[in-house]
Amino acid sequence: MTQTASDLAAKKCKACEGGVAPLTEAEVRALLKQLEGWEFIDGRIAKSYTFKNYYHTLAFVNATAWVSHLEDHHPDISLGYNRCRVEYVTHAINGLSENDFICAAKLDKLFGL
Repeated sequence: MTQTASDLAAKKCKACEGGVAPLTEAEVRALLKQLEGWEFIDGRIAKSYTFKNYYHTLAFVNATAWVSHLEDHHPDISLGYNRCRVEYVTHAINGLSENDFICAAKLDKLFGL
């Protein structure tokens, strides 16, 4: 059975203290197919979101912070007036893990609200 973005969003991140290998490029590419608009760049996955105004941008950033807190997995975020860019990498393994894709799927679900 093929996993979907909804399946990823329903999962919970697992603690990663290192000592495991990052996902291979083939695994990354397979998981990326389940997400819309995410890119694989320089060993990270990234996506830019556009909003109506600054208030909506900050609301999304704050909601992202809450998801990050609940999952204990934190992205790099940059923002401007009506845009926000989110980048994930699992720092403990210096590469990508399933946690990055779980959080990306949760943000896409959040963005759809």
